[in-house]
Amino acid sequence: MEKDPSINVLGGDLVPCSATPLTGFFRNGHCDTCAADQGSHTVCAVMTAEFLAYSKYVGNDLSTPRPEFRFEGLKPGDRWCLCATRFLQAHDEGCAPKVHLAGTHQRALDVVPLAVLVSQSIDPDPPVRD
Repeated sequence: MEKDPSINVLGGDLVPCSATPLTGFFRNGHCDTCAADQGSHTVCAVMTAEFLAYSKYVGNDLSTPRPEFRFEGLKPGDRWCLCATRFLQAHDEGCAPKVHLAGTHQRALDVVPLAVLVSQSIDPDPPVRD
C-alpha cells in the first residue's frame, strides 16, 4: 500500500495526530491514507464525551476497550484519526468533535468542506489555504 503524500488540509506537512493512543490507518500516529483506506481515516479529531456517545449510538463504539485488537478505548481529550464521513455525519447531527487541522490529511477535503473543518478547529486562528 503506497501512502498518499502526507499533506494536511492547510497545505503543509501532515503533523502527528496521536501516538498514545496510536492512531491512523497505518497505525503510525498520523492520519495518512491510501487507496486501500476505504473509510478515509483522515480527520485528526479530539474526542469529546458527546461525540463518543454519538459514535457508540450509531454503531461504532470507540470508548470500550478491545484488548484483542490492542485497543484501550478512547476517552475525552484523546486524538484519533476519524473517518471523514463519520465526522461529517456527526457535524450534521450537531455533535462533531474538535479538529486538529495540521494533523488532518488533505484527502478529508474529498468529503468534508474546509469551512466545516475550520469551524471545529482547536487552533485559535487557523490559517486557511486558498
